[in-house]
Amino acid sequence: MGEIKIDREKCKGCELCIHFCLNDCIVMEDGFNHKGYRPSLFINVEKCSGCAVCARVCPDVAIEVWR
Repeated sequence: MGEIKIDREKCKGCELCIHFCLNDCIVMEDGFNHKGYRPSLFINVEKCSGCAVCARVCPDVAIEVWR
């Protein structure tokens, strides 16, 4: 089981992490960060495998992964 942390202030809402997550563990938040972007939100903790694909595709380096 893995866990990820998304820095909502770094995230620009490109949705790459959502599209590449194999286990559908990430969604878009309903609210906005201080820059006016809708950041990604980690959900489905029990499904996360810790593969770190989300962190590798993030152009803003806003995601950390722990296994």
